[in-house]
Amino acid sequence: MSTVLVFDADLVSRRRTISAMRYGGFEAKSAYSVQEAHRLLRRNRYAVVIVDPGVGADASSLVKEVRAQTDAPIIAMSSSDEQQHKIALLDAGADDYVRHPFDPEELLARVRAVSRRVAQFEDTRPIVTADFTLHLADRRLFRHDTEVILSPTEWRLIEVLVQHMGHLVTREELLVSVWGPQAADKTQYLRVHMAGIRRKIEPDPSRPRYFVTAPGLGLRFDPQGTSAA
Repeated sequence: MSTVLVFDADLVSRRRTISAMRYGGFEAKSAYSVQEAHRLLRRNRYAVVIVDPGVGADASSLVKEVRAQTDAPIIAMSSSDEQQHKIALLDAGADDYVRHPFDPEELLARVRAVSRRVAQFEDTRPIVTADFTLHLADRRLFRHDTEVILSPTEWRLIEVLVQHMGHLVTREELLVSVWGPQAADKTQYLRVHMAGIRRKIEPDPSRPRYFVTAPGLGLRFDPQGTSAA
């Protein structure tokens, strides 16, 4: 049975989330403060961490604090439906978000989805190219024995592209997979974050060999690095 950690300072809300998790077949542990969350994260591994900042809390800061303690998927609760707020949560380290107050079935579906994504990479061997080595299981990447630090959003983009290794992933598929359905037409998000990935990883970012754009269509990951050869 997978265990979910619920980090929520509000007792009523925390109990509702825990009940939803147990209804869905997950074991649930709870934390009511940052200190308690840190203690539990040091002692155990969790399939998913749910962060509900509550009214007036700095949601992005809380997500960053939790992300610094674990590589488990994080689902953030958000009372705001503004796109920029959601993007801030994702950039802070959340893997997904749920509108608060939430529908228990939707929350369970999202917990199952992020759990499946992680399970896909747990037994994956490192991807070794001529220029870098990619460890998806623990989100680490090395260029010439030097670790390259990537943002959570950059990692999510890489994971989607690697899942379809060698095949084209449309811009809409990438945007929906990483930022959600409401971002399906926000192509500027891809331009900005793919530029960051190429700057950090590609030998020549102006002529990408590994993360290749098909103009007007989408992107693909080419582990052989032959696209600009």
